[in-house]
Amino acid sequence: MTTPRTPALTLAIGIVSLEFAAAVATFVSSTLLPAVVRDLDARTSVELLISGATLGLFVALPLATRVLGLTGARGTLAIGVLAYPAGTATAATAMSAWVFAAGQFAAGCASGLLAVFGISAAIQHLDDQWRVRVIAASSAMWVLPALAGPAATLALEHLVGWRWTLLAPVPVVVAGRVLVLRAASGPVDRGADRPLWRTLLVPLGVGVVVFGNRWWLGAAGIAVALAGVASIMPAGTLRARRGAPAALVAMTLFAVGYFGADSLVTILLTDGYGSTMARAAVVLSAAPLAWALTSLTVPRLRRAGREPPPALGLALTAAGVGVLAVGAPVFTTAVVAWTLGGAGVGLAYPGLYLRCTTGARFGATELATAVITAEAFGGLLGRAVGGALVSAGDLVFAYGMFAAFLGLAAVVANRSRA
Repeated sequence: MTTPRTPALTLAIGIVSLEFAAAVATFVSSTLLPAVVRDLDARTSVELLISGATLGLFVALPLATRVLGLTGARGTLAIGVLAYPAGTATAATAMSAWVFAAGQFAAGCASGLLAVFGISAAIQHLDDQWRVRVIAASSAMWVLPALAGPAATLALEHLVGWRWTLLAPVPVVVAGRVLVLRAASGPVDRGADRPLWRTLLVPLGVGVVVFGNRWWLGAAGIAVALAGVASIMPAGTLRARRGAPAALVAMTLFAVGYFGADSLVTILLTDGYGSTMARAAVVLSAAPLAWALTSLTVPRLRRAGREPPPALGLALTAAGVGVLAVGAPVFTTAVVAWTLGGAGVGLAYPGLYLRCTTGARFGATELATAVITAEAFGGLLGRAVGGALVSAGDLVFAYGMFAAFLGLAAVVANRSRA
């Protein structure tokens, strides 16, 4: 619930601006990667350049409740606000791939702490209707960066170089943190702490997945990380207990299926179906645009009592990915199928996210950590398994697997209403 000390609008604007900053930072980093590789002579260390932030995120998530307990809300925000620009500045001034990765690691840790705080603040201080609005608006924040981000980044990189361009998202991130800090105050609902050594199995396993160059190392890393993820999740998650635990399982399955499919859609169209890169890029942008625009309708439908159940949206996404799996050699078919997939996510995601972060038995920070872990780890797992299948020449089979995960997510989502 909102209180006079935690005005809903200020907190909502802060959280949405943080999502916009995350989107900008994502497209800036992806667009600048070739220039960074070239300048740092890191052709054989690309995985190091792109994995630092991910590893930092997974280190921060299990530590978030402890940092909040030791330093409080203001202390946690201070750490995040200082560490993010410091890490980004380190990466921007790096002269080697290892220093660049270290800077990205620090920035990823800060982003993880700040994300947990922002989501837990929303759980504590915003009612369900406000939270649905924030989730929908946050999804829409990816539209402008997706459309203009790469071109704007390249233009800025041409003017001032990639090092200064990498720092461009920092002011937006800091502004969002300040808004959240002004709006959120009071004690933090942490929930129960998990054994630290078990929760740190997540970044350990993820590190093995990222840097292991053998299939068996990847499989071992996934197993270790899964053990850590299980220790972070609320009680009953492994059994998909009705309510938030089932919603978190559905979120993980969704992330495996959707983000795995999204990471390989251009390869599917160019290598699998012989499409041009230009047409593949059009298909690639269709789903996130449909996701963002469709999600904006959910708060209005909810107010009218006609909110679609998450299972329906997930089933639509499974159908879209399934069409790509069985064969979509016609360009228009691929566009329609992937747009349908994005629209399904737009209908499902706000409600599913709300259910993941609603539960009287669990602390706000516990739920925030769990939902970030579920989505981030599910996406990593989908990309890792999909990449392995592509390397083995099973691209179409990979899309069949992604559709199956999304279908299973729809089934589990039926248990997510408390």
